[in-house]
Amino acid sequence: MMKKYIVLALVALSSCKNTDDKGTEKAKKEVTASDDFTPAQVGKIIFEGKGNCTSCHNVDSKLIGPSLQDIAKIYKEKNGNIISFLKGESEAIVDPSQYEIMATNLALTKTFTDTELQAIEAYTYSTLQ
Repeated sequence: MMKKYIVLALVALSSCKNTDDKGTEKAKKEVTASDDFTPAQVGKIIFEGKGNCTSCHNVDSKLIGPSLQDIAKIYKEKNGNIISFLKGESEAIVDPSQYEIMATNLALTKTFTDTELQAIEAYTYSTLQ
């Protein structure tokens, strides 16, 4: 069973790439809210670039992982802490069965600054309709 999760994670990470040149250029440079971007805009740039989140998550539909809208809704309803989860300091509350796949990216998100994690959280919540 564990082999299945590892294979799925490796396929997801290696097969999906950002093809938006403007988004890629923004993601390559360090962007902060002080650069005339809102925290949600910075979060989107990180989500689509450095965070490699788009390999598993879409905004409005399940890919490998749950959609951002589902994540935001559940975290809001359960008063969860997205930042704490991305730091590896709290349990998965959206789909715990997918945790092993997400664990690969948690190694990356654990290296993010608090500002970067706050931006990802802001972007996630901005997707709620």
